[in-house]
Amino acid sequence: MGSNPTPSARNTSRPSADGGNLYLSVSKRDDGNIRRSWVFRYQAADGRDRRMGLGPAHTVTLAMARQLATEARQARLTGKDPLDQRKTEKAAQRLARAKDRTFDECAAEYIAAHQHEWRNAIHRRQWAQTLRDYVAPVFGKLPVQAVDRGLVIQALKPLWHAKPETAGRLRGRIETVIDYAEAHGYRPEGTNPARLGPIETILGSRSRKVDHHAALPYTEIGGFLAELKAKEAIAARALEFAIATATRTNEVIGAVWSEIDLDARTWTIPADRMKAERDHRVPLNKTATGILEAMAKFRESDFVFPGPTRAKLSNMAMLMLLRRMGGELTVHGFRATFKTWASERTSFPREIVEASLAHAIGNAVEQAYQRGDLFDKRRRLMDAWSEFCAAPGSAKVLLMRKS
Repeated sequence: MGSNPTPSARNTSRPSADGGNLYLSVSKRDDGNIRRSWVFRYQAADGRDRRMGLGPAHTVTLAMARQLATEARQARLTGKDPLDQRKTEKAAQRLARAKDRTFDECAAEYIAAHQHEWRNAIHRRQWAQTLRDYVAPVFGKLPVQAVDRGLVIQALKPLWHAKPETAGRLRGRIETVIDYAEAHGYRPEGTNPARLGPIETILGSRSRKVDHHAALPYTEIGGFLAELKAKEAIAARALEFAIATATRTNEVIGAVWSEIDLDARTWTIPADRMKAERDHRVPLNKTATGILEAMAKFRESDFVFPGPTRAKLSNMAMLMLLRRMGGELTVHGFRATFKTWASERTSFPREIVEASLAHAIGNAVEQAYQRGDLFDKRRRLMDAWSEFCAAPGSAKVLLMRKS
């Protein structure tokens, strides 16, 4: 080819050779345009015919193509495969570009790519929240390729025995994010420092002691509610409602008026706010209905118990109210109060009590046969709970104070 101009597009039967394994490939596209590109052809060590593209002719000049072909031949002289060498160099370049890719960025990418697989909205929120609360302060802003076992241990250690379930979930999420980073070439593969085996070797096996929520004896519920009713705060009404319905914090603070049917005295909590991931109908007893009717008179938001900005009440509002009242109780503990009362002071069957708490009843076989939600029977139980809480006999002892 020498210094002759680029071969004509008429040579479409086979590439035009320039010498030294350099060819000009000419082909016709589907749109009728002619495509010319430079190709370096050679035989690999195992005998395979290989072709390495050097770029389109309209961008890569003949001189440039010859220089690239020379570099490829020089690589072969040193025993290297030009294509394999190019792949190695590109991998190194990707790794170099990833130096600024932080763990937080990788976590956000992973969540965005996979959150559609998580049916439960609570699970989606917890995924991001645990990483934000426990990982971000330790190594969230560091390059993901800089995360080592020491940093992972630093994030996990405060939780490992104090909150073993949280620690276990957090470790798994860190491992998953780093696997994601490795798969995208942000760090070398096979270097994940959050694997369980080495972590347990360093921190030991996680404690699995059940951490019971502080609960009020049911004999003291009337006195506590009398004190609570005197509090003029939305958090107080929300807590009173949670006790009356035996529901969880997130279920109460997320309640919106469209879920409430005061005429039917029913509150339907959608599946995405339920731990069991299915809709749950709550029969509203006299106490719960009275609270809702009072809140409806001052309605300023779609939320039944709005926060200061008319958005959802903070998930800490009721707990902080309990702290200000001087006790060491938890909101969740009142569900235990309800369950103990129902078990010891009523004759309602266990499955009615468990269904009222939105717990799964029995094993998978029993659940398959239990198609109804026992709503009418649960209404009688919740009405009895309301009557007990309002009875003078349940108000003998006020909230225990810290010494």
